[in-house]
Amino acid sequence: EVLKGQGSGFIIDSKGIILTNAHVVDRADKVTVTLNDSRQFMGEVKGTDEVTDLAVVEVETKGEILPVAALGNSDAVQVGDWAIAVGNPLGFNNTVTLGIISTLKRPSSAVGIPDKRLDFIQTDAAINPGNSGGPLLNEIGEVIGINTAIRADATGIGFAIPINKAKEIKDVLARGEQVPHPFIGIQMISLTPEIAKQNNTDPNSVLILPEVNGVLVTKVLSGTAAEKAGIRRGDVILEIENQPIISAEQLQRKVEAGGVGKKLQFNILRNGREKQLFVVSGQMIS
Repeated sequence: EVLKGQGSGFIIDSKGIILTNAHVVDRADKVTVTLNDSRQFMGEVKGTDEVTDLAVVEVETKGEILPVAALGNSDAVQVGDWAIAVGNPLGFNNTVTLGIISTLKRPSSAVGIPDKRLDFIQTDAAINPGNSGGPLLNEIGEVIGINTAIRADATGIGFAIPINKAKEIKDVLARGEQVPHPFIGIQMISLTPEIAKQNNTDPNSVLILPEVNGVLVTKVLSGTAAEKAGIRRGDVILEIENQPIISAEQLQRKVEAGGVGKKLQFNILRNGREKQLFVVSGQMIS
């Protein structure tokens, strides 16, 4: 069975290095790259990272000069800035749509893809299937994000992966190496006094929750760093490295920033008592 798909991408190195979404090249044996001027090149997927939905494709340039997209700084982007999406939506080549930056740091869990670890740029520039992997540009034509058509039901809402996230891992992907992602091995939800109160007044609740801000551990995965450290289901994580933790997204960012093999001090609440545990993060295999 032959499966065909299409998407967008952009050249970041004249040697033939192209950035796109991992889902655009998912299970691809061959990649054909067609430029705006109709030139075609055969490409090879050098590396993919499912966790950030990023991939690098390399094409054989045959000595030809390829146009390179200038990369901007997504940390400098502000709500209200112009946003220009370029791509191949629904098979319509060279489509350009204009909008503004609507929101910064929209967590992937809020977008409906909890298996990813991303904070998206949200824009009202039209992003449709086929746009995925194409660039989101600022008003001076610099790439500030990688468009991702992840919500089929999204009308007037588009999401892009910040280019600074791609800058962090593009060289690792181009070398064909796996991107290391720290992993402690818990399932969790954000806890507030209001959520706890609502739970505690329900006569069918299986456990009484402390009415605090923190992160409730709903499951500890077997053989993981969390299990080795002694974290248990029902624990509420209050602090990591003495910094208050008030949401699951914040906890994930803190673990990600620490890196693989980092020893982190967790302050937790268990049965009304605070405890200190030390968790050494492992590596997620994507």
